[in-house]
Amino acid sequence: MPRRSAVLEKNLADRTLVVDNGAYTIKAGFSSSSPTLKDCHTIPNCLARERDRKVWVGSEIESIRDFGEVAFRRPVEKGYLVNWEAEKAIWDSTFLTQKSKLHCDPHDTNLILTEAPNTTAALQTNCDQVVFEEYEFASYSRHIGPSLNAYHDIQALFGEPPRASHLPAVPAECLLVIDSGFSHSTVTPLYKGRPVQQAVRRLDVGGKLLTNYLKELLSIRHYNLMNEEQLVNDAKEKISFVSDSFGQDLERTRKGMSKKGREAQASDADVVVDYVLPDYNAGVHGYMRPHDPSLAAKVKKMGAMANPGGVVEDFMTLGNERFAVPELLFNPGDVGMKEAGLPETVLQSLTGLPPGLWPAMLANIVVVGGNCLIDGFMERLETEIRQLSPTECLVRIAKVIDPIKATWLGGAYVAADPVALKAMQVTRHDYLEYGSGWLSRVFVGTTTR
Repeated sequence: MPRRSAVLEKNLADRTLVVDNGAYTIKAGFSSSSPTLKDCHTIPNCLARERDRKVWVGSEIESIRDFGEVAFRRPVEKGYLVNWEAEKAIWDSTFLTQKSKLHCDPHDTNLILTEAPNTTAALQTNCDQVVFEEYEFASYSRHIGPSLNAYHDIQALFGEPPRASHLPAVPAECLLVIDSGFSHSTVTPLYKGRPVQQAVRRLDVGGKLLTNYLKELLSIRHYNLMNEEQLVNDAKEKISFVSDSFGQDLERTRKGMSKKGREAQASDADVVVDYVLPDYNAGVHGYMRPHDPSLAAKVKKMGAMANPGGVVEDFMTLGNERFAVPELLFNPGDVGMKEAGLPETVLQSLTGLPPGLWPAMLANIVVVGGNCLIDGFMERLETEIRQLSPTECLVRIAKVIDPIKATWLGGAYVAADPVALKAMQVTRHDYLEYGSGWLSRVFVGTTTR
């Protein structure tokens, strides 16, 4: 860390932009003295092309009414930012357009940006060059996303008294962050806000893989939806749940969907549901409803003979798809992946730490990322981690209020503390003087300023 006297000599811009550059969405907003989730804006991190070849960029995608066969192009692949041509188009639309809520002048703005753990040096150098040479931000710091979660009021998540509002955000001493997002899931142990690099573990299962798996299942059993990414992703978010007894639920749905087991279907009402497909022409979104066998038979028989102008609902009856898809987070071997599930990955991460840190890490586990919003995810994760952990260790797992915006809020807490911000930021003048190699060493803490 730089000497305090050197830190205070730097003059930073008055405005700080915090950007959590996720694979599915960008979480961005300007920091304030008392940041809240309302200060954060969510922007789709992709380009979309319709049938008529019209291209929508970033937040413009929210204006699309018909997502039928819309093709998406994402600049982040497997968690890493690899396509700056597409990302620049999204950033330009978000940060440089006059009408945008996040419009700013980079010359008068500090930037806090996130990246995935274990990003290669070449991609980090690309990022540094774009930030300082293309956009010319006044100052900049690059953090792995999970590390910013250390600045939350961690003890308040576990029922302890909250941190006083006038106190600066100090990183938790020991924290284990499980981040299950769109591209992958990572387990990152943090010590005093810094990642313990040799203990970081990654599971190549995220929201994108779950969506693709559901597309295959639905295309085999119902309709060909391989080109309907948005529709299937929306269905996944609404119908999925994590089963606490996978084998039993699988057997229940097998009986419920067969002709001989109709009597058992009443007890399976919490598993078998109907998902009504969206009607883009009428502006109706897809939704889930309880399964009704008699209604299903009637619609299938009479749907083609409905009167003109009558309401015709097209739907799919879903059973084991609901829990077989998120099961991949716990058993990737179900689709032939030679990787451990998320609970086992947590224990693998602990083996990279000194045994003396295990109790503190297991007692302070925080879960972020969109996948932890799936019903039953937290309960199943906690149960399996408890089963695998040493009996003498207390296991505490907490989910933040908004798992999707949590990383952004952690960065906003850092930006709200002038001393902490100055200690982390590198000015454009320093970058031009010392270069990108020096910049990378500063961010990992091996070089002082």
